[in-house]
Amino acid sequence: MFFIIYFMVSKSKGKKEDNLEVVEHALTNTEHFIEQNQKTITLAIVVIVVVVGAFLGYKRFIAAPKEKEAQSQMFAAEQYFEKDSFNLALKGDGNNLGFIEIINEYKSTKSAKLARYYSGISYLKTGKFQEAIDQLKKFNLKDDMVSPIAQGAIGDAYCELSQSDKAIDYYLKAARMKPNDFITPIYLMKAAELIEGNKEFKKAADLYKEIQKKYPDSDEGRKIEKYIARAEAGLAK
Repeated sequence: MFFIIYFMVSKSKGKKEDNLEVVEHALTNTEHFIEQNQKTITLAIVVIVVVVGAFLGYKRFIAAPKEKEAQSQMFAAEQYFEKDSFNLALKGDGNNLGFIEIINEYKSTKSAKLARYYSGISYLKTGKFQEAIDQLKKFNLKDDMVSPIAQGAIGDAYCELSQSDKAIDYYLKAARMKPNDFITPIYLMKAAELIEGNKEFKKAADLYKEIQKKYPDSDEGRKIEKYIARAEAGLAK
């Protein structure tokens, strides 16, 4: 019994000694690697420090002040937009920049991205539908409310250009982006009416029924029964 215990203890000690030798060997190899590549490692550390420092410096001393300046310049254009003075909103008034100049002067800022949305809607409101499409397609600011409206506005522009298939695609895209009780039924309704106009009564009825089922308390939902009846009547012909 003593022999067995002694053997197990000896074996355990042997394993520990082997493990220590492995660790010591690894440390020796690491030290050797560092000695051989000291200049390369130092250079890599310096590069990382410089890159991180440059990024933080850019964010603090260039990007942040530029964003603040862009927001200040946007104020007048937004005021004109809210008053439906869309040409002044787009082009400025001689003293204040319009959305187009803000896009060009403050590229990459959040304000410039938002200015694309405003400019697209302004073009849409002034009947310049292709310009509206061009601006809104470049709008890439992620926002749960504004992004679907931008897609829906592209649909409106295509509808005005009598390109109903493209309009339907964008209306459905707007409806599916961030489903909610306010925006989704509006664009489902617009898509359904165009689809019904193309005499695709089954697809139109399905969209009307989706509004009825999922958004019954919306403005569209409260009057949807007559649209369902009309599409089903078309289907029965």
